[in-house]
Amino acid sequence: MDILEQIWNIDTSLDSFQMGIRGITVFMSALILIRISGRRSFGIGSPLDNIIVILLGAILSRAVVGASPFIPVIVTCLAIVLLHRFVSWMKSKSPSFNKLVDGEKIIVFNDGKFLHANMSRAQICKEDIMQGIRKSALTDDLNLIRSVYIEYTGEITVVTKDTQA
Repeated sequence: MDILEQIWNIDTSLDSFQMGIRGITVFMSALILIRISGRRSFGIGSPLDNIIVILLGAILSRAVVGASPFIPVIVTCLAIVLLHRFVSWMKSKSPSFNKLVDGEKIIVFNDGKFLHANMSRAQICKEDIMQGIRKSALTDDLNLIRSVYIEYTGEITVVTKDTQA
């Protein structure tokens, strides 16, 4: 028991060795938690996924520096990861719940016209849309563009006109 107390240093300030051991343990714990959470936590970048990344980083850092007791930090992170999995599962089962959690895409340009009301709703300006068009469609010719959407992740999606028709 004394060796564990020396490594984890429950009652006093941490030295470099103890913080290093905690850092390694938190890294391994975070890896396990992310595997439990699923790949989508770092793939899509929805608001829900960003929340888990921020929370895990903030809470796990407390364990590394000894600001909070180690075991409760890990338990809290596990609870957050399990909640994330549950909410993700609910989103996959219910389109209305998915819309509530993530929102929906907003069309900001359609058939040659900027949709100013939707641009205001998405809090985006014409130059932001043009930047997305240049980046995605590699053009700034609006005659080649059918529509532009702001996805729930904040990304700009450009749909070009069919040049074959």
